Amino acid sequence: MFSYNLPVNILFGCGTSEQIGRLVADFGQRALIVTGKSSARRSGLLDRVVSQLEEEKVTWTLFDEVEQNPLTTTAEKGAAQARQEQCTVLVALGGGSVIDAAKGIAFMAANTGDINDYIFGRLSSPDALPLVAVPTTCGTGSEGNSFAVFTNPQNGDKKSLRCKAIVPAVSIVDPLLMTTMPPKVLASVGFDALCHGMEAFISRAGQPLATLYARECMRLAARALPRVYASYEDILALEDLTWAATLGGMSIGVAGVALPHSMEHPASGLRNLQHGRGLAALTPPITDASCMRAPELYEAVGRELGVKRASECGDALRTLLEGIGLLTTLGAEGIEEKDVDWMTENCFKVSAAGIDNHPVSFDREGIRELYVRSL
Repeated sequence: MFSYNLPVNILFGCGTSEQIGRLVADFGQRALIVTGKSSARRSGLLDRVVSQLEEEKVTWTLFDEVEQNPLTTTAEKGAAQARQEQCTVLVALGGGSVIDAAKGIAFMAANTGDINDYIFGRLSSPDALPLVAVPTTCGTGSEGNSFAVFTNPQNGDKKSLRCKAIVPAVSIVDPLLMTTMPPKVLASVGFDALCHGMEAFISRAGQPLATLYARECMRLAARALPRVYASYEDILALEDLTWAATLGGMSIGVAGVALPHSMEHPASGLRNLQHGRGLAALTPPITDASCMRAPELYEAVGRELGVKRASECGDALRTLLEGIGLLTTLGAEGIEEKDVDWMTENCFKVSAAGIDNHPVSFDREGIRELYVRSL
């Protein structure tokens, strides 16, 4: 027996971003545009969206303060602006951080209290403002699930807000919007997408549909990421990688993540790592320590990575990472040995579900040792 409930509404394809204004108007006439500090301006996307909104007689206000690892305080600040400006719909223009921030803003604009209480399940609500998500990076898959990850700046806790109310009303996924990313950003977000597929595939919380999506995510991402990294002109590969990212988000939306994400969140919560680089440092050592204790699962993962044996998965990941300039360690990303004990304890605080999802069990000492190996 299994159940599947993921109410996502996705418009996918090259050129679909030309429909943003029309679709936003379906959900409201006063929009809060949520974006980062500069990329949407530099690419011209912000101006294009504003023009479309004005053609549809949708008024708007701008919130452009989202960080690479969005803060709980940022969501609260954006929600206050949405309430003050009497916004009825949100538009997220950016990568996963922007979409996550917009989800939190949409949620807190319709609710009262501290967002941390909702993140840790002390409070709940079925309400949020409608959100139109327009991803500009092919990585997190936030456009396809009910998760939004935030860091509490007071204590470094990095954990996700999870509720069906924050699933975007519609996600407009245009592969052509991905071409403005610098290659090093593409490498990071693309590897995040691959990890979503891997982790959902091996997750103990998986079920047939999520597993199907996860396997297709792995297949597409592993083949397309090196091609797109080599040339954005490979449109077919760009479409495949973009679709892989969305499938990955949908996969973890049902099956959850496993140990790599669970261990990365404390690292980037503490030291503000770029998420994909943290995953690049952690995933190969975790795979090395797990593959022979769940060989059938990792043999299937290996086939999507181009190898035949479970024991080859870690090295296959390293080969892929080396080819996209992303082979790294936690030490190279700013983590020090003195951070390991805090990260180990924090991992069990903020990522208990992901630890339980992993097909191989690790206790505190085991996770501590994995952090040390990743330095």
